[in-house]
Amino acid sequence: MAEADIDDLPRNEANHTALTPLWFLDRAALVHPNRLSVVHGRRRFTWAETYQRCRRLASALHARSIGPGKTVAVIAPNIPAIYEAHFGIPMAGAVLNTVNIRLNAATIAFLLGHSSATVVIVDQEFFKLAEEALKILAEEKKAAAAAFEPPFLIVVGDETCDPGSLNYAVGKGAIEYERFLESGDPDFAWKPPKDEWHSIALGYTSGTTSSPKGVVLHHRGAYLMALSCALIWNMTEGAIYLWTLPMFHCNGWCYAWTLAALCGTSICLRQVTAKAVYSAIANEGVTHFCAAPVVLNSIVNAPPSDAILPLPRTVNVNTAGAAPPPSVLADMTKLGFRVTHTYGLSETFGPSVVCAWKPEWDRLPLDERARVHSRQGVRYVGLEGLDVVNLKTMAPVPADGSTLGEIVMRGNVVMKGYLKNPKANAEAFAGGWYHSGDIGVKHPDGYVEVKDRAKDIIISGGENISSLEVESFLYMHPAILEVSVVARPDEQWGESPCAFVTLKDSAVDSSNEQAAVAADIINFCRRKMPAYWVPKSVVFGLLPKTATGKIKKHELRTKAKAMGPVKKSRL
Repeated sequence: MAEADIDDLPRNEANHTALTPLWFLDRAALVHPNRLSVVHGRRRFTWAETYQRCRRLASALHARSIGPGKTVAVIAPNIPAIYEAHFGIPMAGAVLNTVNIRLNAATIAFLLGHSSATVVIVDQEFFKLAEEALKILAEEKKAAAAAFEPPFLIVVGDETCDPGSLNYAVGKGAIEYERFLESGDPDFAWKPPKDEWHSIALGYTSGTTSSPKGVVLHHRGAYLMALSCALIWNMTEGAIYLWTLPMFHCNGWCYAWTLAALCGTSICLRQVTAKAVYSAIANEGVTHFCAAPVVLNSIVNAPPSDAILPLPRTVNVNTAGAAPPPSVLADMTKLGFRVTHTYGLSETFGPSVVCAWKPEWDRLPLDERARVHSRQGVRYVGLEGLDVVNLKTMAPVPADGSTLGEIVMRGNVVMKGYLKNPKANAEAFAGGWYHSGDIGVKHPDGYVEVKDRAKDIIISGGENISSLEVESFLYMHPAILEVSVVARPDEQWGESPCAFVTLKDSAVDSSNEQAAVAADIINFCRRKMPAYWVPKSVVFGLLPKTATGKIKKHELRTKAKAMGPVKKSRL
């Protein structure tokens, strides 16, 4: 009988188990049962306790036939229950859907209906919001003559909230979360998924201009991304992590699972303020936190009464979302924070590209260091493919730092697809890559840099202008707190940049004051950037934002268009 080929050895139960981040919790409870796992105000849980609570949650769900094929929605801020949901729900075989608490009832109704949620776990503060959403959903089903079975409601109590809201929820038939856990078995024999392609989580895109799309994530990707997060950020065992990033946003960029892998400690923060961040750093020993640039901006501009400086230790910060202005990165560094700049999307399990730091950059002047640091960078170790390609031919663009193309990804940390949306899937995966919709360039060192969303590029006199680059310069102006640049019709150039600005200090009132500040901003721009980049219009006021804190550029574009075209200058 011929000897087996080297690749013919079979898989078996001893050498092949589906990859899932659920194993991280099992190990953390074994290795560090008495180490703090989750901290929320006066509440302190150890890893042994968290493991038992998650198994109770899985058991209680299983007893109600909530398992494979079922979706469990969670509407909650950063509290222990939403952390436990990241393990307990998939331990039951079900799919976790964390819902953005900043959405309105109509949007939440759409999400609950689209996901077919059979259970809703809701924080007591948001119970009436969930109740209103379910009422809207029931009315829509009735109008469409469709059957509607209300989901099973579980309400999470929080000692920091008004007890009246908890009593109201229980009076409406919701079961209290702790009571629900008591009905479960702390030794529940959960099983990993048979297939690591099994869905672990469902999240929804912001949906600023259309219905949100349901992003389906798999166990394999969650496992790989959780480990990639630790490797890329150089997180060490026992890290103390502050939850400034909402766990409902892209599953906390997978850090809920990363913290279990590292046997670290999660410090929950119900409301994110600069004062609360500084307090947690000083009093809870925080070593790491993630935040969007808007949060970094609030930390940099915190009043002296809220800041606790100098920092007691170097604090590692991971930022992603809209490209952070170099000035904000530089200011964070001056305060003693070590910032890692990442980039990604809900469809890639959160950040999957990092501006990997090079030692030689330490010798650069601070401004130049901040500039190279603001680039998006190179792929995570868990992402197999990253490129910038021609929008029409899909051919890679030259690495010259100037040729524009679309940023695309492929690999094991790309989503399964959009739920119930074959058209969007065909577009997103065209040509064997995931299409980000972001326009960027590739530099000679291989680092990619986002220049804009495809729809946000301003074309002025045939020249492409990156609104993000103009914004980066504007953030250097000492009076500007927030800024967003969009295209405004222009009689001479077709389009020209229009800057919508929120000032740091009290808003200017009179038209004369506004005109003076606007003129100062425009003169500042003329000294800093090419002439055709300079905004021809400056508008003051608060910027409209989505529920995830993203600036609604489509609304600003509408406002700019309604202002009418910039008149052609006459000499």
